[in-house]
Amino acid sequence: MHAFIEHARSFPARAAGSGERLDRHAAGQAPLALFITCSDSRVVPALITGARPGELFELRTAGGIVPRYDLDRPSGEVATIEFAIETLGIGDVVVCGHSHCAAVGAVVRRDDLAAVPAMGGWLAHAADSLGDERTDLGSATKQHILAQLDRLHAYPSVRRRIEEGDVRLHGWFYEVHTGMVFAHRPGHDTFLPL
Repeated sequence: MHAFIEHARSFPARAAGSGERLDRHAAGQAPLALFITCSDSRVVPALITGARPGELFELRTAGGIVPRYDLDRPSGEVATIEFAIETLGIGDVVVCGHSHCAAVGAVVRRDDLAAVPAMGGWLAHAADSLGDERTDLGSATKQHILAQLDRLHAYPSVRRRIEEGDVRLHGWFYEVHTGMVFAHRPGHDTFLPL
């Protein structure tokens, strides 16, 4: 933790030294993309994309799950997506899954999650979109990415802005062991390197 504290203390000076003007962010934000991904510490959106402060609006959840749109059970995830699309006017949404995902693996293997009941309840959001224990984790994660994109289509603001041509959805698969990123190509129904 000490290294993190020292890094945080020196951040203003390092940012200024690299020409990053943090004061420009006080007026508000205008991110270029909403990046939805897993909470996994090995997935670092700004590192993967090269984004600078203010360029990515991030939503990180266990398994990168996009819950169903349900106003009877509002959630921080739904609110974040709605805010990104309606208020910030973001035009690109990336759903990025990753290799070696413990959350997707737990669903596919049907792990006993009794010790982490909140996690079990959360992962139930993904259970209907994944295969069974015979499905390899990479294929299951790619299925999962596509299911989250489908869920996004059901959000009224997302659907409307897609129909108006103002929002584009992207499915990415990140390999944590190689750093490679693969993008879903709907025309070919496959994931190909970026």
